[in-house]
Amino acid sequence: MSLQEDLVKSNGVAVMDDNSESIPTQKAQTQSDSTSLKTHSTLIPNGEATTAELTTASVSETQETNSSSNAETPAEPARTPELDGAAEALSPEEPKAVPLSNVATTLAPADQLWSTSRDKAVRLRMEGSGSASSTPITIHQMFLETVESYGDHSALVYKKEGQWVTMTWRQYYEQCRAAAKSFLRLGLERFHGVGILGFNSPEWFISDVGCIFAGGLATGIYTTNSPEACQYVADNCQANILVVENQKQLEKILQVKDQLPHLKAIVQYKGELQQKAPFLYTWAEFMKLGEDVPEEQLNAMIESLRANECCTLIYTSGTTGNPKGVMLSHDNLTWTANAALSKANINRAEEVVVSYLPLSHVAAQMFDMWMSISFAMTTYFAEPDALKGSLANTLKEARPTCFLGVPRVWEKMQEKMKAIGAKAPPMRKRVADRAKSIGLKYNYSVMNGENLVPWGFMLANNLVFKKVRAALGLDRCKVCFTGAAPITKETLEYFMSLNIPVLELYGMSESSGPHTISLNEEYRITSCGKVLPGCQTKLDKPDEDGNGEICFWGRHVFMGYLNSPDKTAEAIDQDGWLQSGDLGKHDQHGFLYITGRIKELIITAGGENIPPVPIEDALKAEVPIISNVMLIGDKLKFLSMLLTLKCVVDDNGDPTDELSPEALDFCQQNGVSATKVSEIIANKEPAIYKAIQEGMERINARATSNAQKVQKWIILERDFSVGGGELGPTMKLRRPIVVKMYEEKINEMYAVAKQ
Repeated sequence: MSLQEDLVKSNGVAVMDDNSESIPTQKAQTQSDSTSLKTHSTLIPNGEATTAELTTASVSETQETNSSSNAETPAEPARTPELDGAAEALSPEEPKAVPLSNVATTLAPADQLWSTSRDKAVRLRMEGSGSASSTPITIHQMFLETVESYGDHSALVYKKEGQWVTMTWRQYYEQCRAAAKSFLRLGLERFHGVGILGFNSPEWFISDVGCIFAGGLATGIYTTNSPEACQYVADNCQANILVVENQKQLEKILQVKDQLPHLKAIVQYKGELQQKAPFLYTWAEFMKLGEDVPEEQLNAMIESLRANECCTLIYTSGTTGNPKGVMLSHDNLTWTANAALSKANINRAEEVVVSYLPLSHVAAQMFDMWMSISFAMTTYFAEPDALKGSLANTLKEARPTCFLGVPRVWEKMQEKMKAIGAKAPPMRKRVADRAKSIGLKYNYSVMNGENLVPWGFMLANNLVFKKVRAALGLDRCKVCFTGAAPITKETLEYFMSLNIPVLELYGMSESSGPHTISLNEEYRITSCGKVLPGCQTKLDKPDEDGNGEICFWGRHVFMGYLNSPDKTAEAIDQDGWLQSGDLGKHDQHGFLYITGRIKELIITAGGENIPPVPIEDALKAEVPIISNVMLIGDKLKFLSMLLTLKCVVDDNGDPTDELSPEALDFCQQNGVSATKVSEIIANKEPAIYKAIQEGMERINARATSNAQKVQKWIILERDFSVGGGELGPTMKLRRPIVVKMYEEKINEMYAVAKQ
């Protein structure tokens, strides 16, 4: 092994191909005219090697020449005057860094592919050539590349007093540095958390990036979390500082503040503080705190950052118990942000996106924050009531060129358009229906590579499709993605018929977001697309139909679960493959199809992951007459429950209609004389139904988010049993079978919503 190969391995790289002579920079073929990766001053290698032993030639980068000639540029919103001064701070005379010479300059020593310690680095799954061989870079390096190339381009656009205001990339960068200095001033310790609890905003982005610059672990917390759920996350990441949006979120933290021993300060970024305390700061106060912190102190911290160390935590739910902290490294984020869109028709400093999905979710964070930095996109911020209706207005004003919607967003658009269409005059309805049939035919032809343009398509495009896209605010949209939850074929075909192909992505928090991606030129309906360049998919233990557990390999695979070695060992096998818990298969062209879920985790149509067991168990504890409970909600708009009542079991172990003694006691306590399950259901016994509903309301009150509240329930005539097929030999609930058995009853609960 050569000295360089040895050095690379000792500095945290899992090399798959020893034939490579050099490792090209991540953006060598697509990045700007910058000639080297820079920081504010020289990077120091981690190992014992001197610079003479390293490859010192910088990698020249090619200017992108294939920019779209017909892309419209959005109207430039007003600049923020208070940021103009900050923009001047990055002067041409500022010290320039030496070129990045070798992967050793950005990697900490590491000998394992996984870690569960906040301060322990990992080996990277690098290849000898191709996408996975690119030079690892930190968040700061990726950000600075964009600032150097597109410093005056619009980065963030937000509403202030009803008017759109813009922040350039240079201003955004300086704000992140200012926030980082304030975090240091407040005593943010290395590898400790900064929890962010609020709706998407420039302050959210700046807090996240500023935390990373300051050596902390950026940690999003869902706004729908209960105080107890917030406390768990903040304590688990040892948060020194919490950044909250408003008084409502602040009150949650104040309720649990005494249970957060590491907490030093709370910053509120919207509105004035309604109470004064030494540890409370407004956003304006916070941003001024670090003014006296020397630039050299921040630069030293930035220079100490290593690409294979943790910088972000995404909290995800397991099937039972508390959420797990998914540790993501700089390289996880920077490499994935570039790789995910490398094959899409994306041009740097030309794209516009809208930020509205929860940033504590990996999909929104990767798309809105990290891909935007990598590709110098302009991000418009939606209003907090986006998912209640205002998103439509934001889309029409921003006119994004790339859009990511969870299935529920696409379904809502579909429902609204169908409702409008139903009221249209007969002639207009016939025209629209004819156009949609042509649109569907055309898009299936494109999907299959035939590119046959049916007769009437141009007319349909002018009369219907262009108008629909404009009405949705998607008239400039080049790529429409859906992810974070499964989407129905009906919804996909509906948008195909309107000449809006919706492209599926697939991945998980543990893969830094995407693992497979669909493209306009390369997709199949109901497929999640093809694996990212530089990544691999393995189907473990496939059955006769080719269905196996989907396993991931690549530089997007997470480091491990914070402080959870056992859970990490369950997720990452001995060879370093991430086990998804999903079942899938490939077609002959390499497209991946998800065919089932090994895990019991429910993913709602809104993309929220919900562990069913704790909710089910909570109801059984609240209402003693209940025997079995099954939570329903996968791919659906809300949660519902199938319930059974406790009954006498016959000699064969099969349930009878007779209520059990415990159930009879419960009935008597509630003044009910019924002795059979069928009697309670036939009469919809008011006292029993009321007791169950009150129990449901109590568990809903404790739900960690609105999505975890149960909205409907039904009592089944017969209890679950092994003989009946609902339970396995070990009495484990066979969820897919129960869904099939009671499909009609489940459909009845959701029928009103579907009409």
